[in-house]
Amino acid sequence: MNILDDLKLQYKLGGIAMRVIYWNIACFMISLVFFYQFSVGQFAFPGWLALSSDPQFFLFKPWTFLTYAFFHDGFFHLLFNMMVLNFASNLFLTFFTQKQYLGLYLLSAVFAGVVFALSYYFLNSAASIVGASAAIMAILVATTTYQPLMNIRLLLIGNVKLWHITAVILILDLMQFRLGNMGGHISHLAGAVFGFIFIKLLQNGTDLSIVVSKTIDFFSNLFRKSPTTPFKTVHKNYKKPTEKPISKIVTKDKTQQQIDEILDKISQSGYDCLTKEEKEFLFKAGK
Repeated sequence: MNILDDLKLQYKLGGIAMRVIYWNIACFMISLVFFYQFSVGQFAFPGWLALSSDPQFFLFKPWTFLTYAFFHDGFFHLLFNMMVLNFASNLFLTFFTQKQYLGLYLLSAVFAGVVFALSYYFLNSAASIVGASAAIMAILVATTTYQPLMNIRLLLIGNVKLWHITAVILILDLMQFRLGNMGGHISHLAGAVFGFIFIKLLQNGTDLSIVVSKTIDFFSNLFRKSPTTPFKTVHKNYKKPTEKPISKIVTKDKTQQQIDEILDKISQSGYDCLTKEEKEFLFKAGK
């Protein structure tokens, strides 16, 4: 199995969190090819990707409230964000579903983008932003709101509470508020607020992620071809057959049992713990 097959397998089995990380990396690679100015050593993102606070831009390009959350202005910007995203994602998905994860990521990005645009508009200033930081803050704060006393073991430090880590990150954001990148810090704090609101509403029975799930399902069904039936058969005097009791015992074949054992191994120790033979078996089984 080559590296490309290995990456494909990780993308397929890693769940929504791994896919979001892959999407961010893919967007960064695209921006390196098309938007990096080697002469000045920086990115120049076009107005149809970066989110601008200028109403003349975002009113006619509303999709930028989402696209900005998948692009990054530098390798270390991407690296730090993906490290924190991976950490926060694993914690969030311990308690919540993948649909709630994707819904929170996208909705928090939109919310933070709106707060950023409005803030700069009322400050009579203009700027543009890119980066997944706001959505990442939402995921981290959402998990912290739900389980603030969760123990996290950090290298060289030992066990700390989850809320300690989140508090340090938020304090660092507040300390840098006026030092530079004010628009970025506004969006970070807005994402944190949205993560808190998301969990509080969820605990009261309101799941905001349903909006995203239903929207995705609508477009998926819109472009999905429905099976056509050329003939319609009409039955008269139809008698409903007696339903047979459904057995609760599920018999798995040997291949499925081996797949389940490998997936359990991944959930306990991670994908990297698999042997070469196990990776090749999963890749062949997934085809």
